[in-house]
Amino acid sequence: MQANVESPFARALLAGALAGTTVDLSLYPIDTLKTRLQSQTGFYASGGFRGIFAGVGSALVGSAPGAALFFVSYEGIKSALKKAREGDDYGSGGRGRVWVKGEWSEPLEHMAAASAGEVAACAVRVPTEVIKQRTQALQQSSSISTLRRILSQRSTIGVLGVWREMYRGWSITIMREVPFTIIQFPFWEGLKEWRRRTSGQQGVSGGESAVFGSVSGAVAAGVTTPLDVLKTRMILARERVSVMGMLAKVLRESGPRAFFAGMGPRVLWISAGGAVFLGSYQWAWNMMAER
Repeated sequence: MQANVESPFARALLAGALAGTTVDLSLYPIDTLKTRLQSQTGFYASGGFRGIFAGVGSALVGSAPGAALFFVSYEGIKSALKKAREGDDYGSGGRGRVWVKGEWSEPLEHMAAASAGEVAACAVRVPTEVIKQRTQALQQSSSISTLRRILSQRSTIGVLGVWREMYRGWSITIMREVPFTIIQFPFWEGLKEWRRRTSGQQGVSGGESAVFGSVSGAVAAGVTTPLDVLKTRMILARERVSVMGMLAKVLRESGPRAFFAGMGPRVLWISAGGAVFLGSYQWAWNMMAER
């Protein structure tokens, strides 16, 4: 076990799994309220304040593997890009960089690593979100019922159709997650680096990471709310619709203000979630590094 936790791969895997499960369970009611505020049928028609833990089963199943996939990809790619940049610096006397010269090299590496991590995590996250959000909106009584409902369509739409239904909203989820993560993670990493420089310490504590995660998450959440609304509407729609089709539909039926529905709960949820997610991740990482 000692050898395992010394591996950055193992630390990212275990710390990411812990962080994902912790944040999704602790803040699940806020996520449910946000989903219902964004639903096309309206807040109260989608359940209001009733059954705010509806769909939590799918979150339990998907949280740990999704977050673990993200952090394993993120830490691995970030480390590889850093080594490539530093090797290029030493090999060329500092004249050549893999990305660009100057202070933008590291933030760009974080953006690239975080984007790749989000794409990897969405392989698990999207089916989980489809089941979770439909259950949150009370389209079915439980996560199992929602899954059975989707699978029961195999006789009419085929196996490929069921697969596409499970991954409905994939494109808009990627369109939402990549901008979100290229705002949050470089911001979070920058705040951590600032803290290391000002404190003279080599690392940051879980509490400090939680504060930085909260601030960076709140900023990213506010900016990407319109994309989140589109994602929710596409997942909850009775029939499949393209991103542009849903965009036009929302504008036609509800106007531009609809794209900021649920912004308050989303910023609150992700601000608190950023604190729990990145705070618990840093805490677990530090604990395993010490061991």
